[in-house]
Amino acid sequence: MRETPLEVSLKYVHGITWPVTKPVLLEAMERNGAPPDVLAAMHESDKTRFVSPAAVQMVLWVRA
Repeated sequence: MRETPLEVSLKYVHGITWPVTKPVLLEAMERNGAPPDVLAAMHESDKTRFVSPAAVQMVLWVRA
């Protein structure tokens, strides 16, 4: 993951209506061009619901 979690959360979650379930989040991130390593990190998370971009950042910081 070359981008920081902050960059990822701003770039790839654009257009998401919060809160969001993991499947909807992954679909939106893929549509927004998230790279495979970012999608894999989110997929591996135990979280099933995200309430804000900050929740995405937290998952990515743990995995960075």
